[in-house]
Amino acid sequence: MTNPLDALKGRRILVVEDDFFMVADLLRELEQAGVEVVGPAPSVAKATHILEQEAPLDAAILDLNVQGEMVFPFADLLLERNVPFVFLTGYDRDVIPTRFSTIKRCEKPLELPPLAAALFGRS
Repeated sequence: MTNPLDALKGRRILVVEDDFFMVADLLRELEQAGVEVVGPAPSVAKATHILEQEAPLDAAILDLNVQGEMVFPFADLLLERNVPFVFLTGYDRDVIPTRFSTIKRCEKPLELPPLAAALFGRS
């Protein structure tokens, strides 16, 4: 039986989240799973800068609302570049525009096996 977290090992994943405590827990869990964490980006502007300046990303985890700004314009950039991502949120799905209907939504607090499945098709 394979470990569902194997899908995360060695991946470069951008974390877009502005909550310090959420970020600290998430980074620790991702790094323990073998992820190369990019960021974290506490704003849409910082996330955009990272996307433009860093080596290619394997995936991204996006909080819907960072510093009062919805992350949808950044999500559009990820779609244009074929970077898989998930929304990490406590918001209901009806807050997410229909153009993102195929994007998985993970509830806070995040559990890594569903994240791996959402991003890379493994459970």
